Amino acid sequence: MTKRRLPKPSELKQILRPKPIVLNPTERRLAGAHTIADLRMLARKRTPRAAFDYTDGAAELEDSLRRARQAFRSVEFHPNVLRGVSDVDTSVSILGKRSALPFAFAPTGFTRMMNHEGEAAVARVAQRNDIPFSLSTMATTSIEDAAAAAPDARKWFQLYVWRDHGAGEDLMNRAWAAGYDTLLLTVDTPVAGARLRDVRNGLTIPPALTLKTFLDGATHPAWWFNLLTTEPLTFASLSHFDGTVAELLNKLFDPTLNFDDLDWVRATWPGKLVVKGIQNVSDARDVVKHGADAVLLSNHGGRQLDRAPTPIELLTPTLDAVGDDAEVWVDTGILSGGDIVAAMARGASACLIGRAFLYGLMAGGERGVQRTVDILRTEMVRTMQLLGVRTIADLQPTHATLR
Repeated sequence: MTKRRLPKPSELKQILRPKPIVLNPTERRLAGAHTIADLRMLARKRTPRAAFDYTDGAAELEDSLRRARQAFRSVEFHPNVLRGVSDVDTSVSILGKRSALPFAFAPTGFTRMMNHEGEAAVARVAQRNDIPFSLSTMATTSIEDAAAAAPDARKWFQLYVWRDHGAGEDLMNRAWAAGYDTLLLTVDTPVAGARLRDVRNGLTIPPALTLKTFLDGATHPAWWFNLLTTEPLTFASLSHFDGTVAELLNKLFDPTLNFDDLDWVRATWPGKLVVKGIQNVSDARDVVKHGADAVLLSNHGGRQLDRAPTPIELLTPTLDAVGDDAEVWVDTGILSGGDIVAAMARGASACLIGRAFLYGLMAGGERGVQRTVDILRTEMVRTMQLLGVRTIADLQPTHATLR
């Protein structure tokens, strides 16, 4: 027979401890997000389909993006034990300057379409966390306004070489004058990729209020209210455009882009130069010969050529080819701190994240972007501790193998 008794009030007090009530709805919402996947779910609920799909989608069948994510998931970690990991240092040097974390915010287009706080919010989070922030040519905040929002942040500018070199030179001059120290030259966009979600959604800039978007907007009134009651979308690279995203991209992208253009950019830009969109070893070697300080292995987040190479799988052969002549960075498919640790273990000098912070932005504005950083930092530290390493420099290829 089980002997029973009444619990003492002191015992009940230990068990019945309700969570503190969080009055702010954004903070309450974000508190329940423990992974980037959680932020993605929140973003999907709070953002109209066309805007969400612009961030979430990729080209054609989206195989490039799917393969990149699968490559990270196939990584096998090999931990060491008894190493003493109470203190973990996640800082690295990126192009000669310290970053508190081994990743930067990637350049993203039309960011204020995801959330009205836009690039300024992302820049402020970068400043607060001592990591670099990249502004896109297709940004919806001007070069100068983004710089003013985070004057102490390390700022990079991403450039598409236009058919009109004069316009590109003007952008570079403005960026340098505003304190941007690094240029990311994107070279994988001779034409726009077939981003079929955008085509099917009829995505335009600025968003057009069709019957379809009206019905979608009825379930996302806060998003429309914020869009209509804040400053109109302003582009870093042009004063106005009225058309579909594909039309805008094809207007700006230059199919004649070649190594002569790279030489022109290198001669024009006085700061550090990163070539973004490298997808084979030969090209990596060539752009370094033409003056690149870093190579960014990237298939544009799977948004250009479908079935493109997977960046993390290119790391080892690219590092062997480039040696100490340039840093090698990686993006695409990174959705966790474990992914970042894996890339750094494989030899990357830095990672760029895009979708991850955009999910946070859609989920909760600036606080959502901060939540993204908090999640990735927590996952990184835990993964490093479980691997038995205290610093990024301690990570070795033997800690993370590709299966």
